[in-house]
Amino acid sequence: MNLKIDRRNLVLAAAAAPWLPAAAQTGPAVLAKDYPSKPIKVVVPSPPGGPPDLILRAIGPRLQAALGQPLVIENRAGAGGMIGTAYVARLPADGYTWLFTTASHTNIPPFNENVTYDPVRDFTHVTLAAQNFGQALVVHPGLEARTLPELIALAKKSPGKLTYANAGNGTASHIPAEVMKAMTGTDILSIPYKGVAEATTDLIAGRIDMFFVGTQIALQHVQSGKLRAIAITGERRWKGMPDVPTMQEGGLKGFNVVNWFGLWLPAGAPAELVQRLHAAVARAVADPEVRQQFDTLGLEGVAMKPDEFATFVASEARAAREIARKVAAAGGTK
Repeated sequence: MNLKIDRRNLVLAAAAAPWLPAAAQTGPAVLAKDYPSKPIKVVVPSPPGGPPDLILRAIGPRLQAALGQPLVIENRAGAGGMIGTAYVARLPADGYTWLFTTASHTNIPPFNENVTYDPVRDFTHVTLAAQNFGQALVVHPGLEARTLPELIALAKKSPGKLTYANAGNGTASHIPAEVMKAMTGTDILSIPYKGVAEATTDLIAGRIDMFFVGTQIALQHVQSGKLRAIAITGERRWKGMPDVPTMQEGGLKGFNVVNWFGLWLPAGAPAELVQRLHAAVARAVADPEVRQQFDTLGLEGVAMKPDEFATFVASEARAAREIARKVAAAGGTK
């Protein structure tokens, strides 16, 4: 199976399509003249302290200043983000409940039979706020591999022996691993974990061999010598770890899998509201202080326009379905 994921190409290809997903078509709803007249709830469908919370902490004060009302973050974690996301999908599109989450919005549903929403049709797509430079592929220092080619060779030498931590099907720890396996024809065993912290602990202890994890989490353990960084999954190196090559530099041409962070409303939100929120986010991520905070987190602000974001989400959903189909055809995650 020769699966190559290039996010930029996916976006450009989808942009050529003469349609937009249903959720991008705002209905006849009209924005209240006094909006917002009360605090706004931002649902984050993941545990507190993760990247979405850090991003909101950086841009939140500027959004509050622009809107004149406080933002109240509500972490509704569970089922890989599906619980909080399903909750928002059922609410009125009045602008008082937002969804702020990661690429799991499109990546999780194809791997789960019990999903109750469509990530494209059931939401109004406001903006792609930020993205990272990719996940860091880290290994236990005792593993006999210092480069990506050495890691691949080791995996081919002993099929099914090496293991990787999977913090949830469709997550940023799972997708890059399965793409790598598909592109290299390797058999690496997936070990399920409830979250990043548990997986990182086991990797440091040597109970698993490798993990695709956020660059900031990886950095602290790499600097302490507890882990070794093999590669970065994005198309560019991250200056926080300038000596760590990309997966493409390691020989996997076209490999570009990054995590991204977006803002949604329930389907049918007024166009005026969508444009107003996009403008507020665009100003916030362009703020020099925010850009500096993002830089230290390995992030870059994007503020993609709503129609472009709708097309982007649709293309990401198609890519995720294709990955899930090929994983299933290969016998599932193993």
